[in-house]
Amino acid sequence: MRTVGVEEELLLVDPDSGEPKALSAAVLARAAQDDTCGGVFEKELYNQMLEFNTHPQSDMADLSAEIVRCRREAARHAGTLGCTVAALATSPLPVSPSVTRGDRYQWMAEQYGIAEQQQLVLGCHVHVAVESDEEGVAVLDRIRPWLSVLAAISANSPFWQGRDTRYDSYRSRVWQRWPSAGPTEVFGSPERYHRRVADMVASGVILDEAMAYFDARLSQRYPTVEIRVADVCLHAGTAVLVATLARGLVETAARDWRAGRAPVDHSVSLLRLAAWRAARSGVGDELLHPATMRRLPAETVVRALLEHVGDALADSGDLERADAGCSRLLDGGTGARIQRELLARKGSLREVVTECARHTQA
Repeated sequence: MRTVGVEEELLLVDPDSGEPKALSAAVLARAAQDDTCGGVFEKELYNQMLEFNTHPQSDMADLSAEIVRCRREAARHAGTLGCTVAALATSPLPVSPSVTRGDRYQWMAEQYGIAEQQQLVLGCHVHVAVESDEEGVAVLDRIRPWLSVLAAISANSPFWQGRDTRYDSYRSRVWQRWPSAGPTEVFGSPERYHRRVADMVASGVILDEAMAYFDARLSQRYPTVEIRVADVCLHAGTAVLVATLARGLVETAARDWRAGRAPVDHSVSLLRLAAWRAARSGVGDELLHPATMRRLPAETVVRALLEHVGDALADSGDLERADAGCSRLLDGGTGARIQRELLARKGSLREVVTECARHTQA
C-alpha cells in the first residue's frame, strides 16, 4: 500500500485579538527543546507561519492521529509564547507579513518584489509514494484534470486583508502570482519532466528546482508525488479526506499507466479555468467536470471523483471513509463556508480567527 505524508502550514495568531504574530523562530526554538512529535516542525517563508510534516503513513487512521497530535503540539508550543495556531489558508485580519531570515528568502524578496510580500498564504501538501520517476511522471500526467476537485474540497480562504473576497479559496489566486505556479502540460517521460525543470532554473527566473511550484510535481526530498493544490484545511478530518483522495488518484493513475491507458490531454488553459472555478466557490456551486471541462453541480463532480478512484479506495479499505467524508463536506460545507457562517453569527473577523483556532485543535 502506498504511504502518504502531509505538510501543513499553520498561522500563528494572538488568541484574543486574532492578529497574526511573527513568532515562528521562538516557537521553533521551544519545539526543539520539547517536541513529542519527533522533529516535524519547520520554518516557512514568513515569521507568522509554522509548518509541520507528518511521517509517511499507510493507514489513514494513523495519519489522522498524527495530524491531530501535531496541531495540538504546535498550539502547545505557541501557547508558551502567548499565541496559538489557526488552520486558516489566509489571514482574515489585515497583516503586514515579515520575511524569515535567510539568503534564499531574501533572494525571493529581491526578485519578486511586492508579489513576494503578499504571499502570506497557507497550504496543505500531500506526498504519495511512487516506485520510480517513470511511474511518478505517468501519475502527474494522469491526475492533472482532477486536482481542481481536491482544491475545491479544501477551500478555506474567503477573507483577505479584512475583506470578503467572494472566493472560497483566495489563497490559490494569490499563489498564482509566482511565475512557476499552476498546472502543467503532459510531460510523457521523466526526461522531459527533468528537462523542463532544468530549463526553468536556467532561465534565472526561479532559483532552483524547489521553486518549480507546479500543482503536482516529483518531490526533491522523497520518492513521492507531491500534490500542492489544497488550502490548509480548517479541520484535520478534511485534510485526511484530501490525503485519502490524493492516494486514490495516484494509485488509479498508476494502474491506468500500467494498463496502457493514455492521459487525458486537456490544455493548460482549460486546467487553469477549472482551478479558477474551484477557487471561486469551492463545493458550493458548480465545478468543471474533469472529463468534459463543462460546468456541473459540485456534488456531481465530487461524486465523479469518488467513482474514478473507487476501486483504488476499496482496495486500500478507504472507500467508506472517503464516501462519508465527502457527504459530510457537501452537507456541512468547506472551511470557507464555516468562516463566513462564523462571521455572520459572531459579527467580527477577530471572533472568526479565535473560533477557528479552536476548530484547528479539535
